[in-house]
Amino acid sequence: MDAKVESLTIAGDPELWRSLGLTVLDDGTIPLFGTSLRIMPPASGTQGSDNPETGIVSWALSGISAPAPSENAALLIDGLPTEVVEARAPVFASHEMAASALDHVVVLTPDLERTSAAIAEATGCELKRIREVGSMRQGFHRIGRGGLIVELVERPDISEGDADFWGLVFIVDDLDQAYAQLGPERISAPKDAVQPGRQIATFRGDVGLGLPVALMSR
Repeated sequence: MDAKVESLTIAGDPELWRSLGLTVLDDGTIPLFGTSLRIMPPASGTQGSDNPETGIVSWALSGISAPAPSENAALLIDGLPTEVVEARAPVFASHEMAASALDHVVVLTPDLERTSAAIAEATGCELKRIREVGSMRQGFHRIGRGGLIVELVERPDISEGDADFWGLVFIVDDLDQAYAQLGPERISAPKDAVQPGRQIATFRGDVGLGLPVALMSR
C-alpha cells in the first residue's frame, strides 16, 4: 500500500475557518480530495507560557509502518509529530470558497538532506528535486501517487533542531472569485506563482489563522 497523508491537524478556531468559506464538520474536519484538514482547539502553551499552540501540530499518514502494534501509534519524522492510521474512505464537501484539495504543505528545516532522508525512510517516497533561490533551498517530496506535495525549505535563518510544519496551500477552482468573496482586507491580490500558468494569493496575517495559508489556481 502506498503511503498517503490522510490529514493535517491544525490548532485553531473552526468558526474562523468557516468564515473563510470552508465547510468544517462537527468534528473539525475540512473535507478535501486527497488530504483533509482537522481544526482542533489549541492546546495550552509550554510550561510557564500563556500562549496556546498554533499552526499545524501533526499529520496522519496511512500506508507506513507504525512503531507499535496500534493504529494510533505516534512517531516523529525528523521531529514532525506523525500519527499512523488506517487508510480512510474518501470524504468531500462543497466549499463556498470552491477549495477542492491541498496543493502542498511547507516544512521548515535546518538540514534539507536530513529531513528528506527521514521522510523517504518513513514513506518510501524519495526526494523529487531541489530548487535553489539565493541562500534558500527547497526540496520536494510527493507522498503517494498523486498525493500531497511536501515542500522542504532550508534557509540560513532557521535555527538548528528538528524540522517544523510551517504553512499550506489550497487549490481553488476559481482564484479570482475566491479573492472577490474574501476581499483585499483578508487576502492579497492574485499574482503569478512559481508554477507556470498558475496564480497564488496569500491570507493576511491579521486574519488570525496562526500559520501562513495561500490559495492557488489549478
